[in-house]
Amino acid sequence: MHKPISRPVARVDAREKTGGTARYLDDLRFEGMLHAGTLRSDRPHARIKNIRVPDLPEGYHIIDARDVPGMNRVKILVDDQPFFAEHEVRYVGEPILLLAGEDRGAVFDLLSGVKGEYEDLEPVFFEGKGEGLDNFAEYVIKKGNPEQAFREAADIFEGTWETGLQEQAYMEPQGVIGVCDRDRVTVYGSMQCPYYIHKALVQGFGWEEGRVRVVQTVTGGAFGGKEEYPSLIAGHAAFAAFKTGRPVKIVFDRHEDMVCTTKRHSAIIRIKSAMNRDRVTGMEIDITLDGGAYAGLSSVVLQRAMFASTGVYRVDNVLVRGRAVRTNTVPAGAFRGFGGPQAIFAVEMHMHSLAERAGVSPLNFKKRHVLGTGDKTVTGGSAHEELRLGEMADLVASMSGYKEKLKRFEKKRNGNGGKRGIGLSLFMHGCAFTGSGERDIIKAEVRLAKRSDGSVEILVSSVEMGQGAFTALKKIVAETLEIPLDRVVYVNPDTDRVPDSGPTVASRTVMIVGRLLMRAAEEMKKRTDAGPFEIVRTYEQPPAIRWDQDTFKGDAYPVYSWGANVVEVEVDPVTYEIAVRGCWGVYDVGTPIDERILKGQIDGGVAQGLGYATVENMRIEAGRLLQSNMTDYVIPTSLEYPPVESVLMDTEYEYGPFGAKCAGELPIVGAPPALGAAVQNALGVRVTKLPVTPEYLLEAAGNED
Repeated sequence: MHKPISRPVARVDAREKTGGTARYLDDLRFEGMLHAGTLRSDRPHARIKNIRVPDLPEGYHIIDARDVPGMNRVKILVDDQPFFAEHEVRYVGEPILLLAGEDRGAVFDLLSGVKGEYEDLEPVFFEGKGEGLDNFAEYVIKKGNPEQAFREAADIFEGTWETGLQEQAYMEPQGVIGVCDRDRVTVYGSMQCPYYIHKALVQGFGWEEGRVRVVQTVTGGAFGGKEEYPSLIAGHAAFAAFKTGRPVKIVFDRHEDMVCTTKRHSAIIRIKSAMNRDRVTGMEIDITLDGGAYAGLSSVVLQRAMFASTGVYRVDNVLVRGRAVRTNTVPAGAFRGFGGPQAIFAVEMHMHSLAERAGVSPLNFKKRHVLGTGDKTVTGGSAHEELRLGEMADLVASMSGYKEKLKRFEKKRNGNGGKRGIGLSLFMHGCAFTGSGERDIIKAEVRLAKRSDGSVEILVSSVEMGQGAFTALKKIVAETLEIPLDRVVYVNPDTDRVPDSGPTVASRTVMIVGRLLMRAAEEMKKRTDAGPFEIVRTYEQPPAIRWDQDTFKGDAYPVYSWGANVVEVEVDPVTYEIAVRGCWGVYDVGTPIDERILKGQIDGGVAQGLGYATVENMRIEAGRLLQSNMTDYVIPTSLEYPPVESVLMDTEYEYGPFGAKCAGELPIVGAPPALGAAVQNALGVRVTKLPVTPEYLLEAAGNED
């Protein structure tokens, strides 16, 4: 039985959002505000010879690299991406300059008259291979003795899996407003990480921290797309405000948003397995990610993909090589799952194919290999928590009728009519930052303030972006203090008021920030002070965690969440269109802080994963996106897929608030391989690529003939 805190409550932000009173970035107006548009590169790689700007009316301004007071580089992990291109452009859509003025329409009319003169340079593209390209990052993980495992193997099987780009498709496009007041600058924006932007502006201006302020506005979705990217356009708005002395607003339309913002990394993943007596004794895994034109977060996405490369399985001898490569395409970046969906798709489809090769049910084959409590992960870390993967696999199989349908669909494969298939996936997601990142890099701090009227305010940098953070964190504090929910105050973060509790990424908000708030509330509950006071708590790493960042040895995460999915499909034998007929899931995320919010995360994550696997086809040709609006880039609607029948395991995590672990990213990870396995079951052809489009299936079926 779940705890009382799991009982659903009305979301605290529901009324203003459903009632239309929420004020998003584009609803904000400031006196004397200007609007800005961006001149972008129209070629993938070129040297800038000259930019010709026509005479501008009074009150209209150009802002470019010369107007960046400090370092013209966006602070992310590597300082390689300029706020404004200086002498060279490296992808279609790269910003060169801003044009700002009072009338937005006039701004874009004038911008169309700004012309660039270029000398084209030779571009490089991923094009499904990745060989011969420069690396942003390259890593190796070794466990056991893979060389010996392959020497002694009775059978060796290998395959290559590819995954494509994916657009975050948040409802609200990117938007920021910069305001300069005397010797300070303030940026308002739709964002996930106020302090990422704060640090980027400090570097861009070359100022001390106190001269920069960042305020999150109501944010209409993000999915990782508003993690690192807003730092770039926050700089644009801030530099423009500083130069003009007036507030400057930048809001993208959907086309601009899709052309120039970060996407999920494309991947090529090769897996080779050594087999003895239907048992995998060793694996060699090679992962290549397309990072695009600048380094961004690619090194960390690559690391997380490598840490997920053997999935939920115990493999004693493993060699994993990974690299993120530079190409002349729009930079890749954060996206829900952060390397996990690519890696889990590959290893799950690989294990499915191994089961078929061995003549064993995929369910039984996968159960035979799953990690147990105390087993070592690919990095040699321990699974500290109780693992119930076999039980979860059996439960989702029972819910879906997997065993009976698998046999029945295989027998009917050669008949007339629609081809039915069913597929199962087992998966995991590492909670929070990798290794000792929470302790050594993030160093989260929270404050809990007791007000004079008896109410309590949460002061953290964690943002509400639609995922339910407002409700979940308020519930944790209210439940701990035993006070009504409406006596807890939590508003959008403002870096002038809140400490840096870390970014709203990596499924860390409830588990890390929520735990700190619970500890602060426990301390507050013991205090008898009559007047206002604050409690401050900082992150402490669980004592059992051991990690070496140089060798990638030890516990890659504080804890994992686990899942099992089954997807049933029907494939049209003529058009090869895929219809999803059923979705089932079992999830171990510890104690749910609110069951209804978690159910929403599961339903949305599964739908997003199925979209990634089927209809979200985004391709690049000669450096240009072929799908750049919501007409030609298709995302699933509520009518595309049946409801997800889901069950939550009754588990607890010692170091999470009320026993909670991470949940936000886990649901997207398992759906793509479950669908791929279902299509493979339906047609009898190997599925090695995402998305599984009708064109791809027609070609694959022809190759099997």
